[in-house]
This record gives sequence, C-alpha cells and structure tokens, in this order.
Amino acid sequence: MKQFWRTMLRSPSGIIGLIILVLAIVIAVAGPFYFPNSPWRMVQRPFVPPFTVAKVPLGTDALGRDVLAGLIFGARVSLLVGLVSTLVALVVGVPLGAIAGDFGGRIDDALMRFTEFFQTIPSFALAIVLVAILQPSIYSIVAAIGLVSWPPVARLVRGEVLSLRTREYVQAAIVTGQSNAWIIWREILPNALSPVIVLASLMVATAILLESSLSFLGLGDPNLISWGYMVGAGRTVIRQAWWITVFPGVAILLSVLGLNLIGEGLNDALNPRLSREGR
Repeated sequence: MKQFWRTMLRSPSGIIGLIILVLAIVIAVAGPFYFPNSPWRMVQRPFVPPFTVAKVPLGTDALGRDVLAGLIFGARVSLLVGLVSTLVALVVGVPLGAIAGDFGGRIDDALMRFTEFFQTIPSFALAIVLVAILQPSIYSIVAAIGLVSWPPVARLVRGEVLSLRTREYVQAAIVTGQSNAWIIWREILPNALSPVIVLASLMVATAILLESSLSFLGLGDPNLISWGYMVGAGRTVIRQAWWITVFPGVAILLSVLGLNLIGEGLNDALNPRLSREGR
C-alpha cells in the first residue's frame, strides 16, 4: 500500500486528478451547508452577469436562479450517478466475466455472445431508450448507465481470468480439489483487480458524461438540478447569457479530466512495469 501511494503521488497526472476529485467531493458535500435553500429558488432578477452582485457571484439564469448553487447541487448528482452506476456495472460485469473465463466452452460462448449483443447497440442510444421507458428519475438513470456500461468490464475480467488460470498457484488450487467459486474468489479475482480499478475510474468519467447528456436532452430527474440540465437550459440564450452554459460545462470538463488523470495515475501505480515499458 505504501508503494502504491508513493508511485501514485509521483505521477503528476495522478496528483492533479486527485486534487480535482477531492475539490469536487468537498464542494458536493460541504456546499449545501452554505446554500441551504433549494437551487430552484429565484434569488435575483434574471440574467445577472457573473461577478457583479456579491450574493450571486456566478450570476443568475433565465429564471433568476443562482448559477453557483446549481453548480454545487449538480456536483452531488453527477458524482452520485457516476459512482453508483459504475458500481452497478461492476456488480454485473465482474461475475459474468469471471464465470465466462473460468468455465469456458459453451458457457463462455453464450455469455460472450450476450455481451456482444449489448455492445452492438450504441450505449447512449440504449441509455436514452431505457430512461424513456422507465421514466426519468435518478434511479432509472443510474440503472440505465449501469446496464450499458458493464460489457467492457465483463470482457476485461474474462481476459484476466483466462490469463491467470495458467498460473501455478491456480493450477495448484485445481489439483487440490478446490471449487471453481473458491478459486475465482480467492485466487483469481484478487490478482485481476488492478486493470478493473483503472477501468472503473474511467467508467465514472464516462457515466458523468452520459448523465449530463441525458439531462441536456431533458431526460434527467426533474426534481434534481444537474450540470447537464444547466447546459441545456442555457443553450437557447448562450449569446445573451454565456455564463449559464459555460460554468456547468467547465465543471463537467474538469470532473471528467480529473477522473481520467486519476486513471493514468492508477495505471502507473498498479502496473509500474507496463508504465515503464510505455516510456
């Protein structure tokens, strides 16, 4: 663990990504204490420019709502959707990939064909259909993003399992008569976690983009303000009030950038040999 953090903190991309992520989490957690009122509340006249009124430092939107309050509450939605939907994808993808790689044969073929079926459908289009069918809400968005995100996890885990099954310690467990479930849980998955963790960090960023895109199209939770909704709400008046769209857009950009940088840092820390070869 010490070696992991030492390598992680030596990576410039990892440090920058961690700083961005920590700031986003602090804003999402502590922000509502400074803005106890609803972000939907009208606090000033519409289209107040940023940095002109101290009460609304980032200005107001077309209905007089505080843009800064919307950014803070939107951070909670984006991070929540990103993390939970990634967990859903891992819960679905990891067991399927492990079973396919360990059992092989017809089970492997059936599970991989099932996975390929999901991959033939564009993720964003499938997410739109699922959210529209289930009715837009935070739960349907998380479920939809999780269901379209698990195929890469399953394929990655399957590949890792196929590689690790040839190792001596796994063969020794097979010879001693250990069950497949025990071998997968105790011998294979712990050694396959490194690439899965790196992929998960990138999936959180993708999930934030998907949620923002759905909200931009009006398929977000109508009871929760989000960055995508703010971008969509301000697109029709972007020439008159650029800040309504630009500030949440920058928030999305920084969050996704930070998570991708963390993914690079995790790759350097968890796979130091591969990162050295890449250089």
